[in-house]
Amino acid sequence: MSRSTMPSTPPAPKTRSRRPAGEVVLGVDTHRDAHVAAVLSVMGTVLATDEFPATAAGYRDLLKWARKSGAVRRAGVEGTGSYGASLSRYLLAQGIDVFDVNRMDRADRRRRGKSDPLDAQNAARAVLSGRARARRKRATGRCRSRECTKSRRCRPSKRARRPSISSSPS
Repeated sequence: MSRSTMPSTPPAPKTRSRRPAGEVVLGVDTHRDAHVAAVLSVMGTVLATDEFPATAAGYRDLLKWARKSGAVRRAGVEGTGSYGASLSRYLLAQGIDVFDVNRMDRADRRRRGKSDPLDAQNAARAVLSGRARARRKRATGRCRSRECTKSRRCRPSKRARRPSISSSPS
């Protein structure tokens, strides 16, 4: 009689690669040295939260990290005119709609608590709910130069702006 032979080791389980789960929304709480980001599904579920340096390399890492969770088409950024300006310009250059998100009102912050990850999640939620309607414009040309003159970093110091008083005899 012949016996059918079975392999001695079971077949390896099929590994399922993690695929992005459709569209996600990015929320960012900006600071001078680091930005805290949160990725939410379109249903409002928090998928991930992390912190990134406020540098060009940090912006690239942030977007690469967010895209692992899904297609990023919209982002809510707190402070697009100050600490988040560079990040906003980078995201716009990558084809992402950037919305300027205001901080929560004080009563809401007291009720829910204050933390950077919560602020990043709330920025994304503001985009999802439609509360954040102010789209960040592409700051180029005259608009960018106007933004730069408002910024303290681009303005000359008071000493440089002060007219020099010459003590030459007349």
